Amino acid sequence: MLSLFELGALLLTLSAAFAWLNYRYVRLPHTIGLLVIGLASSLVLVLFELAVPEEQLYEALTGALRQIDFTATVMEGMLAFLLFAGALHVDLEELRGRAGSVALMASVGVVVSTAVVGVGIWLLSAPLGIPIPLPWALVFGALISPTDPVAVLSTLKVVRVPAALETEMKGESLFNDGVGVVLFTVLLAIAIGTGPEHDAATPLGIARLFVVEAGGGAALGAAAGWLAYRMMRQVDDYPIEALITLGLVTGTYALAQALHLSGPIAVVVAGLLVGHRGPQDAMSEDTQRHVFGFWTLLDEVLNSVLFLLIGLEVLVLRFDPGFAGLAAAAIPLALLGRLAAVSGPVVALRPWLDFGPGTVRLLTWGGLRGGISVALALSLPEVEAKPALLAATYAVVVFSIVVQGSSLAAVARAASRPAVR
Repeated sequence: MLSLFELGALLLTLSAAFAWLNYRYVRLPHTIGLLVIGLASSLVLVLFELAVPEEQLYEALTGALRQIDFTATVMEGMLAFLLFAGALHVDLEELRGRAGSVALMASVGVVVSTAVVGVGIWLLSAPLGIPIPLPWALVFGALISPTDPVAVLSTLKVVRVPAALETEMKGESLFNDGVGVVLFTVLLAIAIGTGPEHDAATPLGIARLFVVEAGGGAALGAAAGWLAYRMMRQVDDYPIEALITLGLVTGTYALAQALHLSGPIAVVVAGLLVGHRGPQDAMSEDTQRHVFGFWTLLDEVLNSVLFLLIGLEVLVLRFDPGFAGLAAAAIPLALLGRLAAVSGPVVALRPWLDFGPGTVRLLTWGGLRGGISVALALSLPEVEAKPALLAATYAVVVFSIVVQGSSLAAVARAASRPAVR
């Protein structure tokens, strides 16, 4: 069994080697390239095992990967740092101007998408020979509907879209996880048999989850962010101020978990506040350069490791080929759910907000899924439907990152061209 240091060394070494290969030869966007190379390496190792079963290379690597709890690594480790780093660079004033559309897509949109995807998977699963009960199909809808902030933010670093649309995509991806996790919790409680009488599945229980987890997380993040901002105002030493932001992220996320509040929402709100108020009167130019540079670097390193892990998970999961039909069907269903989620808010708010050409198309195609969906799928109890739902989740995630992520720039260029008369 590898030690924690050895596991970290393995992941960082592979990330560095694959990043170099991508930069020199593959030439895909950094995180997409890491996922593709990791996925290709996994498939090569699977084929190598089939061809030379007596070799132990495959078992050695899969044994090491099985030591990594993907759900805990993402949800209780990387996510706090990645969300804070993303929120730190979001313009709060621009986000306020698009608050209505962000709020609708991050709440009602997730609910609509969950229904569309869940019912669709339920209807298609029986004809495909893998009948999935409606409650578990809706659980899948809940875990796959929220856009992944890590995937979206990393893609927007290399893809140019209109400023207002970029703000909406960033804001929605940062906030819709709270709604998605609440829906996931409620629907999971129903699916595992606790039933409607369970507190989490009653209207009062749902309201409590939204108010306490999401609202409480936002309040905690605002209070912690304000305290950190006030502390940073009283010093002008960038190592100390960088340390304050690290303490802010880890302390706020840990406290939110202890209080059963939304840790992701808490660190997003804290990051927005520090990123907005800090440069105004709490950070010198030298401090801004170092602190923001530190978080940019940390964001890139953690993104690299996360996308590499997604690619390597194929070695551990070893999907049944019989799930291929359901996995393939899940991809257009996820896109249909995303289309339903964004078109409603755009149509409803068009009289009051200016939406550029191709907004619905770009929001639909740019709704990337990533590590959070995989982590939630892996957290499902060991029920009969889990392997099929995990295969469908992985198919949607890989398609959205590799295909949608790499082609988003072309879609944005096509949407910005004037219509031919």
